Order: sequence, then structure tokens, then C-alpha cells
Amino acid sequence: MSHDHDHDHATASGPPGRSAERGRLRWVLGITTAFMVAEVVGGWLSGSLALLADAGHMLTDAGALGLSLFAMRMAQRPANAEKTYGYVRLEILAALVNGATLLVIAGLIVVEAWRRLQDPVAVDAGVMLTIAVLGLGVNVAGALLLHGHAHANLNMRGAYLHVLGDLLGSLGAIAAGLVILFTGWTPADPLISVVIAALILYSAWNLVKEATEVLLEAAPAHIDVPEVVEELKDIRGLDEIHDVHVWTLTSGFVALSAHGVIDDPARIRAVLADIQARLEKRGIEHVTFQLEPRDLVQVERRRG
Repeated sequence: MSHDHDHDHATASGPPGRSAERGRLRWVLGITTAFMVAEVVGGWLSGSLALLADAGHMLTDAGALGLSLFAMRMAQRPANAEKTYGYVRLEILAALVNGATLLVIAGLIVVEAWRRLQDPVAVDAGVMLTIAVLGLGVNVAGALLLHGHAHANLNMRGAYLHVLGDLLGSLGAIAAGLVILFTGWTPADPLISVVIAALILYSAWNLVKEATEVLLEAAPAHIDVPEVVEELKDIRGLDEIHDVHVWTLTSGFVALSAHGVIDDPARIRAVLADIQARLEKRGIEHVTFQLEPRDLVQVERRRG
């Protein structure tokens, strides 16, 4: 049986150049690492769990940002005979690792907060507030640098969520510091830390879920596969569409493969062009479509 294929020649050597994203990640990595040291010192001097939790979070941020940079650089390496799609999936793996790390951090913060509620620790609200306000400025700068790139790229979103978690941590530390400064009520520190942990947990879980869906090659959430199939059935001469698979290779790289039957082999080129045009409108640009002439399919079925 002869087969006809249509392949969109979208590059498999990596996602489009992301030099701007890499540059922003480097800036955020630098300011995050520098301020992390200040928060560790401030948290130790003040006895604040909120500051120490935020410093621990910033430590993982430095690793997360470094991992994101590494994955982004590796994703630009060209495909080869062994890795026919190159290394683009490393960005999804980096997002998964970053999300899982955030889940662990949120759990550790909750455990430590519970311990401090049982055994309160004195907190120097003045030192705590000073470091937290400085940290807020650093985290706002980092979040602004990454915000514009955080929605279309899962890897960048993972890095952004780490920085956003730090920003929330700084806000929480400020709130706790103010409560302690004016009321002397130290349980505010661990309680606000729990609220921060819950917010981190929510964002991290969504990131892990989305990265896992990509790795399981699930259909992208914005692609309605039955609807796509119905649209393709409107193409004149194209019938019996089957073995349809739609998946995301990496952020912004959606692929589809399918089989179909045609009545007139002379229309193969026209049918393939129509398939390509309709799928491109839906954001599916890497297409492999196998067309089988009906007479040959019928011969095969009789033999079967």
C-alpha cells in the first residue's frame, strides 16, 4: 500500500531564539542571589521565620533560575539522529522540577510554622521589617523582568512563579513585622507564613500539572480534538479520519499526526494544502498526515 504524507517543516532544532528571556533570567538570578544572603543574615538576627522561609525560598529560586537558563540554552541545540526533536523537552522538565521544588518548600514552611506556633520564638520586628521591605523591592524588580515572558513559556513560568513566591513572602514578612511591632503578637509570623505557603502551593500544583500533561503528550487544553476532526471532515474528498494524535512538544510547539482516506488520488496535493491551512489557523504548525487512496484501502480490507 502506498502512503502520502504532509510534513510541516517547522524546526525541530529548538524553540525560537530566546536571547531576551535568557538575559532577563540572568539579571533576576543575580539580584536574587545577592539579596538571599541579606535575608539569611536578617532572618538569623531577627529570629523571623517569615524572613528565613523567604531566604530558603530564594535559595531554591537561584537554583530554579539556573536550571531554567540551562534548559533554555540546551533547548537551542540542534536535533540529531538520536534525538530527532533535539532537547526542547528539557524546558518542560525544568518547569516540572521547579514546580515540584515549590511544593516541597510550601510543605516545609507549614511544618516549621506549626513548630513555632507550639514553641514561639522572639522576633526583632525592626530588623525583620527593614529586610522585608528591601526584599520586596528586589522581588518586584524580578517579577517585572519576567512577567512579560511568563505566559507563553512553561519554563519561564516556573522561574516567574519562584520569584512571585518570593514577592509574596516579602509582603507576608512586612505584614507580620507590622503586627509584631505594634501588638507584640509573635504568632503572626508563622500564621502569615502558612498563608504564603498556601499561595505557593496553589501555583506550584498548576505548574506541575501542566508540565506533567505535556510529558504525557496529552492534547493541549486549548485544542478541542473532536472539533478539529469535524472540521477536517468538511474537506472535500477526505473521509475516515483516524489515529488522530495532538500533543505539545514544548511551549508553543503543537504537533498533530493522523490518517485519512481519499477517493481521488489526484487531489492529494489539494487535500494536504487544505489540511495544512486549517490546522495552522488553530495553532498546529507541525503536521504529519497520512493519506490512503480508498481503492487500495478496500483491497487491503478484502485481504484482511
